[in-house]
Amino acid sequence: MVTIKGPALFIAQFIGDKAPFNDLKAIAEWAGSLGFKGLQLPTGDPRFIDLQKAAESKTYADEVKGIVNEAGLEITELSTHIQGQLVAVNPVYDDLFDGFAPEAYRKNPKARQEWAVQQVKYAAKASQNLGLPASVTFSGAFAWPFMYPWPQRPAGMVQTAFEELARRWMPILDYYEECGIDLCYEIHAGEDLHDGTTYEMFLEKVNNHKRANLLYDPSHFILQCLDYLEYIDIYHERIKMMHVKDAEFNPTGRQGVYGGYQNWIDRAGRFRSLGDGQVDFKSIFSKLAQYDFPGWAVLEWECALKHPEDGAREGAQFIKDHIIHVTDRVFDDFAASGIDASLNKKILGI
Repeated sequence: MVTIKGPALFIAQFIGDKAPFNDLKAIAEWAGSLGFKGLQLPTGDPRFIDLQKAAESKTYADEVKGIVNEAGLEITELSTHIQGQLVAVNPVYDDLFDGFAPEAYRKNPKARQEWAVQQVKYAAKASQNLGLPASVTFSGAFAWPFMYPWPQRPAGMVQTAFEELARRWMPILDYYEECGIDLCYEIHAGEDLHDGTTYEMFLEKVNNHKRANLLYDPSHFILQCLDYLEYIDIYHERIKMMHVKDAEFNPTGRQGVYGGYQNWIDRAGRFRSLGDGQVDFKSIFSKLAQYDFPGWAVLEWECALKHPEDGAREGAQFIKDHIIHVTDRVFDDFAASGIDASLNKKILGI
């Protein structure tokens, strides 16, 4: 069995303009002081990693890796959540998602999409240069505006959406295969891949591509009332990454899973700091240990109530306390009788 690595921290929600959150060296040292052993890096801010340069220069990638290593940490994975979102955008969201792209590509969906595809490919090569096995992204979405079937969806619309989604991602997945990197989709509200069923629909369209894998984050399943433990049983062979993030769902007579257009703090379902929500992490870490999960336990902090620095400090210890140092022996070995094969046959009468 394999002991899960960690704790690690996804730094996207911590990046800012004040020290120690404005520089890779400083944020790595800060995270190390809290007990983190790894950093998951977003790739849209060159203060932390210049993605294109890391893809094109092994020397530069080694320099970035060295900065993190000097703080006593490892780089766990690279994230292209923002860029992946732009691989597939329904026109209803064009103006909103334009802000995710450099100004030169705004008001030009085709150019924006081409930029996004190249970015996600850069992450594959950069991951290779950094010696990382996997990277995380979002799938983007064509059909999300039509999630609830009213007005009735036209026949074949969802199938067409997933065919186009697969057409756009297939060359990217093939490039990840060339680089030897797993591309892990974070199953997330707002994406066409938002639960197990939609992931399976996509997987079928990309011919069960070996690199089309999963990042597991139970917080998104709490908000959907999805069985996040059975999900591990079903998809464990495809789960290559994880975010350790808590959530709670408290429906009332006034609102449920749709949240009534309320802000996060007033929603029935909301994300919480680790230990403050309803996720059964003991069972999650047990199942992942059982299935030899190969990756890192990465804290993603998102909370409507708690200060992020408190969430990070408490979260590092929370993950450390939940990682199972797997056993190297069977618990009842002490009672082994030492019976040999011939005696076994005698006992069985064969």
